[in-house]
Amino acid sequence: MELRTKVDIAPSSWQIQPGTRVLFVGSCFAESIGSKFKEEQFPVVINPYGVMYNPASILHTVERHCNDSDFVPDVAILTLGTNHVYVLKETGEIVDNCQKRPQSLFDEQELNVNACYDYLREAVMRLMSRNKNIHVVVTVSPIRYRKYGYHGSQLSKATLLLAAEKLAKEVHIDYFPAYEIMNDELRDYRFYKEDMLHPTHQAVEYIWERFAKTYFSNDVFTMMSEWKPIKEALNHRPFDSESEEYKAFINKAREAKEAFIKKYKASPPAPLPRE
Repeated sequence: MELRTKVDIAPSSWQIQPGTRVLFVGSCFAESIGSKFKEEQFPVVINPYGVMYNPASILHTVERHCNDSDFVPDVAILTLGTNHVYVLKETGEIVDNCQKRPQSLFDEQELNVNACYDYLREAVMRLMSRNKNIHVVVTVSPIRYRKYGYHGSQLSKATLLLAAEKLAKEVHIDYFPAYEIMNDELRDYRFYKEDMLHPTHQAVEYIWERFAKTYFSNDVFTMMSEWKPIKEALNHRPFDSESEEYKAFINKAREAKEAFIKKYKASPPAPLPRE
């Protein structure tokens, strides 16, 4: 008896390899998944100018990153949170961060499907101008927005889903169904944190596993299996950190890490300062 509905994900036509450089831009969920890549020693950049929730702000981050950074990604993962934007009344520009200025200075507006698509398409084109072979994955964050009301939150997600679908068909990027996995496979409050909005660590782990099975090459799984004992050794907390036995143990683990990084070109890039 099948007691849940599992989201089917078609096999990817391309694969992430060891040393693949990955850029994450988007919502808090982008940070959650990006941190998993970082933990597994992929060279990644995660939201270099802070968390970005809407397609316009995602475009702004992509443009700034392409202008400011030498890090040229092989894969970009764009995670959409909302279609709501804040517009500075004085200039009419969409701002990425209100910088704690009075709310009266801004108008909150909603981007329609076409506007979301246009911003995302421009972001993809900008990434391709740096690396014509880049693979772009778009996903919609499963985190709901209570402040919109739950119906309003669903309408916002629906707008993003329609824009992502249009982008996948017309620009041939990948869409990964994180939103659907959370809502169809993990539709139980035990997979939500106490606020009943954010996914638990277990839920993020499950979505990460589904992503890995979709996109990781066999060499990546081999790499992660080699990294696991090194990671566990480095995270070990001894009773006596000053003992000669522990010092020898940790030095051996550090040497293993250096050899691992050299083998898999896993050294992470220097982060850009956030504003």
